[in-house]
Formats: sequence, structure tokens, C-alpha cells
Amino acid sequence: MSSEKRSVITGGFVLVTLGILIFLAKTTGYGFGQTWPILIIVIGISTIIQRVKDFGGWFIAIAGVVFLINELYWFDPSEYSKYLLPAIVVLLGVFLIFKKKK
Repeated sequence: MSSEKRSVITGGFVLVTLGILIFLAKTTGYGFGQTWPILIIVIGISTIIQRVKDFGGWFIAIAGVVFLINELYWFDPSEYSKYLLPAIVVLLGVFLIFKKKK
């Protein structure tokens, strides 16, 4: 898929999502300040749809989910950082090991 086509697809997803988020902000109790991480998730998912093996897309989508959970449920990642950082390092190491074997 060409770079231009990928940009158009991602841009379309972002515009549709932005419209929905603005609609939600105007009609519900969820303001844009709470739902903005959904844009990050959509960018990550559109990247994954275009190339499933793209690690950056997965990272962006997961970061968006973490931000969304933080906004909606006031999850404080610093409380769990003593578990989160080692888990991320181990998962990254496993990813690199399996990528190298292929």
C-alpha cells in the first residue's frame, strides 16, 4: 500500500473519530478532555490495519488505552510503575527474541 493511500486512510479515520468525539462532548457528560485518547487509539489501530507487524502501531494503540483508562478511571500509573516497567522490559525482550528467530 502506498504511503499516500495510508495517509488518506488514517486521516479519514481520525476525522470520523474527531466528529464522533465532538458529538459526544456536546450531547453527553464526556468532554473532549476525557475522550482525547481515543484519537491515539484510532491512529494506532489504523496503523495496525495497514501493517499488522508494525510495532509502532501496537505501541501507539496501547499507549492510547493507558491514557484513556487514566482519564476515565483516574488510574495512576506511578502506583504500578514498580511492576509496569519490568513487565514492559521483559515483553520487549521476548518480542526481540522471537523476531530474531524468524
